[in-house]
Amino acid sequence: MNYRRLLTALACVAALLLSACASGPKTSNRPVDPMNVKVAGGVNRDFLQAVEYIQGERYPEAIELLQDVVTREQRLSAPYVNLGIAYFRTGDEKHAEESFLEALRAAPLDPVASNELAVLYRHQGRFDEARKTYTESLALHPEYLPLIKNLGILCDLYLQDVNCALAQFEQYLKYQPEDPKVSIWVADLKRRAN
Repeated sequence: MNYRRLLTALACVAALLLSACASGPKTSNRPVDPMNVKVAGGVNRDFLQAVEYIQGERYPEAIELLQDVVTREQRLSAPYVNLGIAYFRTGDEKHAEESFLEALRAAPLDPVASNELAVLYRHQGRFDEARKTYTESLALHPEYLPLIKNLGILCDLYLQDVNCALAQFEQYLKYQPEDPKVSIWVADLKRRAN
């Protein structure tokens, strides 16, 4: 997974989320609608600065700033997700997990938070929890490619479930048919399945 691309996408989504207008807190099974949250400009500015710190691999500064952001704004999942990513990059898996879980508290089954949490679980060898996290989030977000691809990786490399992996990668290729790496994985899985 290309983390720089993910962080850039998160920054763009978060900029929209954090600069939106209207009402108060909301909890649902989907990420908070950016049109329903009003956030102070300082929070938005600090969040974007923290994303720059992450992109520059300045994780301690990002963590410090994001801790302040989530103290001031707890309704959105994006700051918690980025905080979790920064913690994970520093090797602090305990705080990374707590941050991803807080993101999911703010927006249950947010696909980005779910994906990051499941990757963490996979890294820790908690494969059943990773699979459950992927599949529950995919039920609501069936077209979110990182969930599809990472579930395929989990099934293939860690669970040795060829059929699960093949199904995920074939689904992924419906949306990204030009991905040569996944195409090779599918060919290999088909060979192994026979």
